[in-house]
Amino acid sequence: MAGRVAPIPVPVILAATNGDDEAIAVVVRHYQGYIRALATRPLKDAYGNEYLCVDEDMRLRLETKLIHSILTGFKVLSA
Repeated sequence: MAGRVAPIPVPVILAATNGDDEAIAVVVRHYQGYIRALATRPLKDAYGNEYLCVDEDMRLRLETKLIHSILTGFKVLSA
């Protein structure tokens, strides 16, 4: 299926919840496109033309919230 993204492996998620820097980076990279889409805002120039622009402050806030959620509130349920 085109456009399907592979899920994050469970060992990587478990390592991220335990504070492994590389695992956290993998999770953030996995959600990077989604975060950029959420942080995209319309911007008008002096002539009234509208452009789509990534709000870097919002992008950083969303990434920080993701990392905070991984480290503090994320629970892995057993099957």
